[in-house]
Amino acid sequence: MTWTMTRVLRDRNAGLYLAGVVVSGFGSSAMWLASGIWVKDLTGSNGLAALCVFALWAPTLVGPVLGTLADRTRRRPLLIGTNLGVAALLLALFTVDSPGSLWLLFAVLLVYGAAGVVHDAAESALVAAAVDSSLLGDFNGLRMTANEGMKLVAPLAGAGLYAAYGGAMVALLDAVTFVLAAGLYALLRVREDGPEPPPDGLRARVAEGVRHLWGRGELRPLVLAGGATMLFAGVNGALIYAVVDGLGRSPAYVGLLYVVQGAGSVTTGLAAGPLLRRLGERRFASSGIALTAAALALRAVPSDAAALTSAAAVGAGLPCVLIAAFTAVQRETPGALLGRVTATAHTLMFAPNAVGLAVGAGLVGLVDRQTLLVLLGLALLATASVPLRAGARPSRASAS
Repeated sequence: MTWTMTRVLRDRNAGLYLAGVVVSGFGSSAMWLASGIWVKDLTGSNGLAALCVFALWAPTLVGPVLGTLADRTRRRPLLIGTNLGVAALLLALFTVDSPGSLWLLFAVLLVYGAAGVVHDAAESALVAAAVDSSLLGDFNGLRMTANEGMKLVAPLAGAGLYAAYGGAMVALLDAVTFVLAAGLYALLRVREDGPEPPPDGLRARVAEGVRHLWGRGELRPLVLAGGATMLFAGVNGALIYAVVDGLGRSPAYVGLLYVVQGAGSVTTGLAAGPLLRRLGERRFASSGIALTAAALALRAVPSDAAALTSAAAVGAGLPCVLIAAFTAVQRETPGALLGRVTATAHTLMFAPNAVGLAVGAGLVGLVDRQTLLVLLGLALLATASVPLRAGARPSRASAS
């Protein structure tokens, strides 16, 4: 594992990408938490504070449309421009100082989320061209590690900065990280051909990406399994406070569980490359889903040891199918389509998480949490077989 990490970090483009992920991820994680606190302080409303997360995630629902933008131009200039544009947009939040100006905060968060969809699509496409194909699994694992690592430290930094100086200073911090990330992307050495002429009409461009994703036996089962896994993970997320109540702990205990879960995700990210080469994408995804299934069933046991072990196992298992699916998309998709296909896969895998959260919020008051957790474990165990049913040729990951 250490050798493969060293190979990735010695690759100039991969190293610059990961540095950009760390820098911008720190600012984004800090802003994500601070925006909710900001709204809560100005309005006293939990519902409006929760809308901040919705505003950030809502653009995912139109990911296939936004992803077409990443295929209409060269990806490196698009990444640089997107980062600089978001940085400038965040400065508008210096005018948010009353409930009447909150519309601007929500508008910025909505554009922020849409820019994130375009950014992720363009980044995935450019990574496939700029990073050695044999390192894609390692890169995606380390990218997951960087993201999760920032989620462990950045929210605390954001909350502290907000408490000391207010939300505008957190926005400024986030803007600075986007400028720094743009500078790192500008240092990339990659030759990009001009985009191929797209089909006439937005609908045709979107449909071309969807057809590729759905028509590939190597991709469809992984994306379907990823979407189902995130659906059940969303239901589980809605139960977390009920689980903590069952332990007799205060709501603050949720923070400890998320830290432990993040540590599990960091571990999987570090090991993802070697495991992908050993198992291949489908078996790696299936193993992770099965581990998540066992973890959710264990969460039904009302003890601190079970809760902490479950959190670590969820963190370790949940990212597997996501890493496997996005690595497969990068390997199996022509560069001209990669922005659209990545964004479509992103929508199909992450939109169900929001649905799961809503379903779980409705079920938690109607069904015993322990019963729900066991049922979730069984549903995920069935999902674990989906990637293995693919009648596809062996993945290139297992052959590399």
